[in-house]
Amino acid sequence: MNRYSQVFIEPSGDVPATEIYRSRRKKLLKKLETIGLFAGVFQNPGSEEVFTEIGNKMVQDPSFLYLTGLNQPGCKLLLNPLAESEGEREVLFLPPKDALGEFWTGRKLAYSDDLDEVKERTGFQRIYPSTEFWRYLDASVKKWRLDTLEVFFLEFLTKNGVRGITGDHNGRFADELKAHFGDSCRIKSLAEKHFDLRVVLDPFQQKDSRKAQGWTAEAFRLFLKEMKNFRTERDAALFLNYQMQRQSDGDLAFPTIMACGENACCLHYVKNDEPLESGKLLLMDFGIRAGTQHSDISRTVPVGGKFNPLQKILYSIVLDAQKFHASQVKPGAFLRELDANVWNFIEKALDERFVQKGGKCRLLYDKRPHGVSHLIGEQIHEGDPFRVYMDKPLEPGMLISNEPGIYGYFEIELSGVRYAENVGIRIENDLLVTPDGCEDISAAIPREIEEMELAMVEF
Repeated sequence: MNRYSQVFIEPSGDVPATEIYRSRRKKLLKKLETIGLFAGVFQNPGSEEVFTEIGNKMVQDPSFLYLTGLNQPGCKLLLNPLAESEGEREVLFLPPKDALGEFWTGRKLAYSDDLDEVKERTGFQRIYPSTEFWRYLDASVKKWRLDTLEVFFLEFLTKNGVRGITGDHNGRFADELKAHFGDSCRIKSLAEKHFDLRVVLDPFQQKDSRKAQGWTAEAFRLFLKEMKNFRTERDAALFLNYQMQRQSDGDLAFPTIMACGENACCLHYVKNDEPLESGKLLLMDFGIRAGTQHSDISRTVPVGGKFNPLQKILYSIVLDAQKFHASQVKPGAFLRELDANVWNFIEKALDERFVQKGGKCRLLYDKRPHGVSHLIGEQIHEGDPFRVYMDKPLEPGMLISNEPGIYGYFEIELSGVRYAENVGIRIENDLLVTPDGCEDISAAIPREIEEMELAMVEF
């Protein structure tokens, strides 16, 4: 029995978690020029508002979680590349033990008189109470005569100049440091160094990503078998969520989208409560977490079990665009260029296969409704929030989404029958960049028309 199963996250594999997290910290230490600082979340998400309570078990900032495995608030991390002893290079600050708090919410990794278990669990040799953070930092700055500190907060050099996010806990931590040191010490963002390391998944992250894909594939196959029994978007979403979560060790990767008919034209549809209409398409966006990794999948299926001729034309265009995108992905390629190629592919295919055959359409966007790819990792939308990574070359080990789509009003006459409807179609798989291209790690999740139709009518 693991008393800290949701407090200290252990990646898949035979290598001890402490070694995995320590290896990541060592890699980052090599990138640092001065002391580097990370603040975990100050409090559990939702607890800052009286009326809000979040039930998700994953509470920690991904940057902190990636380096420590600690999924609890109130912690800080100091990395010192200037220290001579290995123990001093990695210092963890924990909240003091709170027996009453643990009585209410369960065991936490905390500072106490007996740290042997905590050191063994976390892999840190130097652990201090969080109340000692500022004293320790002041002494370190003085000892090494530092005029700069590298701190994790979201600031990046983009094409439009320096952009940052100041309202989150990382921004508030940076502001505290600036106020504390004034002009005597520059506070510099290390976010880009951290993300450059983090967005290339190590073998343990890749293993958990594959595990999430397997759970997602099993859930979707069961979903197709039960499709005829769902009456509402809510019925469908609850079934799919349960089938993913019953297999997993964690939460959903994100709130599931289940959008029927015209609702599928809302990209981040959240209602999930309207009736399923026979003959309409049902678009779903879903995924599950394994360890700290995620699956991110979209599928579009016909309510009633069969695509009509109009839907088949449009679905085939999106599916072919998805396969085209996968054929482009390789190390050294740039996502911004690959994305543009996919939307050009869809525009040309829509003209050749639909408009030139008498079809009419009103798209709800100008050529590009959303990105085809984003990075996936510790976050479902991994990497810097301004997507600077779109203009950096892909590297082996990166995991990206592959999610083209079409959204709008379409009408056409085929074999004497007129078809007209509002349609939203998205198909999403996850691609792992390899040394010579990419691997579709979602390949086991049905997406071909014939395979999905057959699965829906067999039972």
